[in-house]
Amino acid sequence: MGDVREQSGSGPPRVVLIIALSLGVLLAAGVATLGVLSGGTGQHARPDEGAAANTTADRSGPLALPPVKAPEANSADCATVLDALPDKLRVDGSGVPRRELATPKPAGTVAWGDAEHDPISLRCGLTAPAELKPTSKLVVISGVSWLPISSGETTTWLAVDRPIYVAVTGSNDTGIGPIQDVSRILDEHLPKRDVFD
Repeated sequence: MGDVREQSGSGPPRVVLIIALSLGVLLAAGVATLGVLSGGTGQHARPDEGAAANTTADRSGPLALPPVKAPEANSADCATVLDALPDKLRVDGSGVPRRELATPKPAGTVAWGDAEHDPISLRCGLTAPAELKPTSKLVVISGVSWLPISSGETTTWLAVDRPIYVAVTGSNDTGIGPIQDVSRILDEHLPKRDVFD
């Protein structure tokens, strides 16, 4: 009788049903595999929701600063600078207040920030960075030579022509207002020295 296909009245042929079911199973397996490989959890948030949550977390509560090598953090020069720092730094015409640091607070550190502004941190007494070379492009702001070091969305400005190294770190959107404020303090309280002495 040759090829016999079972059909039930008006339904599709059995072969079509088998192919359709197989494709459905393969599609489900592919989606599951993609979810596992991409680390998906089944919860999908819009990209800006995660960014907004991180920004909010960064702008409230005590700011955690990891320890870094700062052998001169407890020096008299750093004490002079830290005592002279303003309660607010200028960012886009606004005064951004001091921000509490989480414990343990690294020596020689201060921070500013609020709900409307990304955190700005200052570290005093650092060691010379590997990026500081005779060919480095320095920027003079309010009489102080700074080495800008960019990393992703943040920039660290390192004052390199004073007896101690002072670093100010903020988001790339912060501008140079805080650097101008800190430059005035450094220029007033610390003598200038040759960058490569």
